Amino acid sequence: MPERLYLDHNATSPLRPKVRDAMLAALDGAHNPSSVHAEGRAAKRLLEDARATLSEVLNTPKEGVIFTSGGTEADNLALTGMVRGPARIRRLMISGVEHDAVKATAKALSEQGVTVETVPVTRSGVVDVDWLDRRLSGYDVETEGNFLLCVMLANNETGVIQPVEKLGPMVWPRGGYLFVDAVQGFGKLDVDFTAMGADLMAIGAHKVGGPVGVGALIVKTGLAFEPLLRGGGQELYRRAGTENIAAVSGFAACARDASPTDYKALAVMRDEIAASLPPGIVVWGKEASRLGNTLCFSAPGFASETQVMVMDLNGIAVSAGSACSSGKVRSSGVLQAMGANASEAGCALRISLGWNTPADAPSRFVGAWTKEQNRIAANSAA
Repeated sequence: MPERLYLDHNATSPLRPKVRDAMLAALDGAHNPSSVHAEGRAAKRLLEDARATLSEVLNTPKEGVIFTSGGTEADNLALTGMVRGPARIRRLMISGVEHDAVKATAKALSEQGVTVETVPVTRSGVVDVDWLDRRLSGYDVETEGNFLLCVMLANNETGVIQPVEKLGPMVWPRGGYLFVDAVQGFGKLDVDFTAMGADLMAIGAHKVGGPVGVGALIVKTGLAFEPLLRGGGQELYRRAGTENIAAVSGFAACARDASPTDYKALAVMRDEIAASLPPGIVVWGKEASRLGNTLCFSAPGFASETQVMVMDLNGIAVSAGSACSSGKVRSSGVLQAMGANASEAGCALRISLGWNTPADAPSRFVGAWTKEQNRIAANSAA
């Protein structure tokens, strides 16, 4: 029986060998980095070496790297910390294609009196910059309050890349701040925090072969916010709790090993799959810049849940979109924000390639998927 084919790297990518080695080495001497004895100082060195690695990869001062339990916590910390902190954010502007961690946090804050506004996207999935410019041209910070614009760098479902470098200059003169969720873009794109112009940015490790359960919030120098977790003085009092040295060491190893060039090269396989699909298939975001590893398409008459199940039975792991829905397959809110109707959203499939995807992945996927699609079509016609 052929080995299973894993095409769900945007959910979680298998651990890279160099990451595993770094984590095992750290586990051998895992101690509390807040302790002042020799063992604690050794753990502290591992922690600060990891922070320095991320600082170098992302072009940001070391002091701006705050380790968290993952991208979801970093999203929560960014939004809630800015609302409760000295910036006194009173309005959140959220793009229509944000991750549920951002949407759910915004919803919770709206119940505490914060105004939440949705920024529309085009059918290609790109933030409508013209709409945003018109909205901000008359923005009155005195009456509407300071605001935080939240935009995902690269979408987890479609791979569409947002022009975030254009947004800071639009936001700052109007009393706003920019938060970028770069969890899906980290390691796949050349992410330069300083050049990007963000005030805050979330990243995570496990989408590109790092460990699950570790991420970071990157914060511009001098920007103050309120911590979510209180306790000790870890992370310069911005995130209490003893740091996970093994996970942080793996995160740094992943940052060194993951190559954006390699992910861009995966576009060849992605496009080979897309070109082999039958007529009538809608490829989402194809007009926009996308992550090279991500393909999202809708197949009329072939329900998302059915596609996921039959491909699994064929030994191929794919998904219907975000993996953060408690294992449930549901219609994509991202695609609906892009103008998809209920039928299109309900028959979408996401393929996401990764660092260890074999060269025969396109032919294996297309062969199995076409066979199942023909079978479903024949049964429907009978």
